[in-house]
Amino acid sequence: QVQVVESGGGLVQAGGSLRLSCAASGRTLSRYIIGWFRQAPGKEREFVTAINWSDGSTYVADTVKGRFTGSRDNAKNMVYLQMNRLKPEDTAVYYCAAGRDGSDPSLYPYWGQGTQVTVSS
Repeated sequence: QVQVVESGGGLVQAGGSLRLSCAASGRTLSRYIIGWFRQAPGKEREFVTAINWSDGSTYVADTVKGRFTGSRDNAKNMVYLQMNRLKPEDTAVYYCAAGRDGSDPSLYPYWGQGTQVTVSS
């Protein structure tokens, strides 16, 4: 069993930055990939980034590559999503999730409640 809780969403102007945090817990955490997904109104849930908890390797969606970066702090059991040069189309609810595969949300059984990110133009 793994628990994840997101925080750090908010309203930001286009071109600005925001960092989301994900507090992860669970005895088997090292076996999981921690992913960030987002879902805009009327759209499907979309993969953003994922980080392998055991070795720190990261995967980034092409849509955000060069602007978004995933990282982790093992000592604090925290995963972060640094978002730079934000665009209005980045507006969505952002979710942290724990799973066993990189980009398919159906393979992530554990989800946080989501945090709203709104980018104004």
